[in-house]
Amino acid sequence: MEKMKNILKPKPNPQQLLRDWQRRLRQECRNIERQIRDIQREEKNVEKSIKEAAKRNDMGSAKALAKELVRSKITVNRLYENKAQLNSISMHLGESVAIARTVGHLSKSAEVMKLVNNLMKAPKMAITMQEFNKEMTKAGVIEEIVNDAVDTALDSEDIEEEIEEEVDRVLTEIAGETAAQLPEAVRKEKLKEPAQALGDAEVCHIYKPLHRSLIDLFNDEINAGC
Repeated sequence: MEKMKNILKPKPNPQQLLRDWQRRLRQECRNIERQIRDIQREEKNVEKSIKEAAKRNDMGSAKALAKELVRSKITVNRLYENKAQLNSISMHLGESVAIARTVGHLSKSAEVMKLVNNLMKAPKMAITMQEFNKEMTKAGVIEEIVNDAVDTALDSEDIEEEIEEEVDRVLTEIAGETAAQLPEAVRKEKLKEPAQALGDAEVCHIYKPLHRSLIDLFNDEINAGC
């Protein structure tokens, strides 16, 4: 009976499809904005902890926290990129519907297909974009995309190298004179120290909320093994 109802149910017109897609895209954008606010709120707590660690000359803990802070900022940048791509999809869909009014049907959009493909690689957005992929393929807006690859660039060697380059800058920016006042030899030696004993325990305690935020967003992209 349900199958028969689906067969008899009239297909939505292009304008109805557009309204539904754009509504859902706006919801995804709001979700991203909320995730960004949550992460940035936790970043302020971490910045405070970096200053406190630097004041007691615990540069091992300060560096560990600074490294996580840089990683979270990279994550926020990627979220902004995802939001921009969602807005681009909405804009291009609007153009497709405008054309459909003239030709009588939705036409394929290479740009929408490219953007959907990119977002299907983003952790936590993959499932949502796969749903869009199926619906837009059925509506004739894009060709079916088969892409099981998830972008894990946040853990790649290139990103790790970028993080290392940024850590000292973040330490100087946040810890300021406290770190700069250390003798050069002592500062270098302390920066080499791993965050052990107090460092490990404190980093886990302080940074666990931010870890949780990032895990929720990116399926363990950041190691929450503490």
